[in-house]
Amino acid sequence: MPLAIANPYAESGTPWLKGNLHAHTTESDGSRAPQEVIDDYAARGHDFMMLSDHDKLTAPSLFNDRGMILIPGNEVSANGPHLLHVNAQSRIEPLADRQQVIGTILKEKGAFAVINHPNWKENFNHCPQENLQTWEGYLGIEVYNGVIRRLHGSPLASDRWDMLLHQGRHVWGFANDDSHTPEDVNLAWNVVQSKQRTLAGVLEAFVAGRFYGSTGVDIETIAVHGRTIHVRAPKAQRMVVVGHAGKRETHCDAPEITYHVPENTKNRYVRIECYGPGESMAWTQPFWIS
Repeated sequence: MPLAIANPYAESGTPWLKGNLHAHTTESDGSRAPQEVIDDYAARGHDFMMLSDHDKLTAPSLFNDRGMILIPGNEVSANGPHLLHVNAQSRIEPLADRQQVIGTILKEKGAFAVINHPNWKENFNHCPQENLQTWEGYLGIEVYNGVIRRLHGSPLASDRWDMLLHQGRHVWGFANDDSHTPEDVNLAWNVVQSKQRTLAGVLEAFVAGRFYGSTGVDIETIAVHGRTIHVRAPKAQRMVVVGHAGKRETHCDAPEITYHVPENTKNRYVRIECYGPGESMAWTQPFWIS
């Protein structure tokens, strides 16, 4: 039986929209008022964003969206590891039982949960891997969190992601600023494929995995034909194919890569990392192999 590769991405020509799901304001521990934060993201060319103040739901309808899609949400923070409540319709009590919190989020139509900065803090363990492995129902994790660049721990959590993918967990990788000050803005973002420039279109793209995370590398093409995966990112200087449990399968020092999945592969997924100038990167979602 021939191999099949599950491609979460849409056909070529589907518009790409850039945005951030993690930003704080003076409604919690951010340095600027909500409208100032919105204005800043709009000025930097974002198509959508979410104000995610700690344990407080700030209604987007109260502000001028400056032409962006504003997603209602918050960061569930007290009493345990932090997670984003995306497309929130109400404030959810930050219970220590995070599985119960995730379950309550899933009861809201169109809402989903994303686990935040698992490698934050001096022990690189804000969210223990045991929790990530046992919790059910969350959509993904932050594989990159910008604010951790100036805090203890690591902003990068692709190691945690690969451990989950290795176990067969179908979770997506997100990249967010977690902005608290102007210096935190535009460090990391998500780029979704959506035919409609609407809230529903952006949310549907996230759920389907039609997005990639970036810290400065733009991906132009993601395509799958049979057993062949092709990714092009004009600013990339190196492209890396990552397989089962984080093993590097191959790489090339070029702005595009064409990878033919071997018939006898033991990988159950592969994903592509794009490395650009400085610390810039981009991460595709996993392509599942069956």
